[in-house]
Amino acid sequence: MIIDTHIHLDDERYSEDLDEVLRRAREGGVERFIIPGAEPSTLERAVGIAEKYEDVYFAIGVHPYDKEAFDGVDFEKYVHHEKCVAIGECGMDYFRLEGSDEEKEREKVEQKRVFVAQIELAKRYKKPLIVHIRNASHDAKMILLETDAKEVGGVLHCFNADDELLSLADENFYFGIGGVVTFKNAKKLVNILPRIPKEKLIIETDGPYLTPTPHRGERNEPFYTTFVADKMAEILEISREEIERLTTKNALKLFDIS
Repeated sequence: MIIDTHIHLDDERYSEDLDEVLRRAREGGVERFIIPGAEPSTLERAVGIAEKYEDVYFAIGVHPYDKEAFDGVDFEKYVHHEKCVAIGECGMDYFRLEGSDEEKEREKVEQKRVFVAQIELAKRYKKPLIVHIRNASHDAKMILLETDAKEVGGVLHCFNADDELLSLADENFYFGIGGVVTFKNAKKLVNILPRIPKEKLIIETDGPYLTPTPHRGERNEPFYTTFVADKMAEILEISREEIERLTTKNALKLFDIS
């Protein structure tokens, strides 16, 4: 069994054939799906999908790119839902910083405010974090340490293969591995993967994005986690069955689902 721990099923690109997408995944051995909270405008859709399908769960959170929407999200309304398993995806992303140095610094400060607020919510409601980090490894790591986020732990979604973040394995954080590991230019991730404790590995798609080889250029979907599992097994020199066993065990533990 595989658990897709990060799949944006609330994205409109699944609206036409969601039943078929889930059917293909289940037939391929993918048996649980977690929709991260990234864009507040699609939160109701995510909740509706989780309520419709027994094997789908959701998280509530605000992506750094949508930080302006954070103060308008009613976390209390959703966080106690039986299908809500995490807070996020939240975090730090400096990839698109624009403007003057002063403007960039203001952007960083605001991202930090929203990230810290979601960490505090996770601790209050005892939910793990789904953490997005891009071009901001040091700052994000220091925030997680300074806020004692290990109290709830979480996953470094779409792990960016930065050595600096490996130590978070000792801080109750897991590492989400997705389609990037199959890319020809993913040498850094391929090299660092064996250094991640096996008890901290989980699988994700980040669909509809980051589609693995051999389907690059297509919409990503949960069935394609099978290609991720195959590549992880190859790199770690263990069986595909063992990859499925350990990543499923890890995901069930992290998100407290059965």
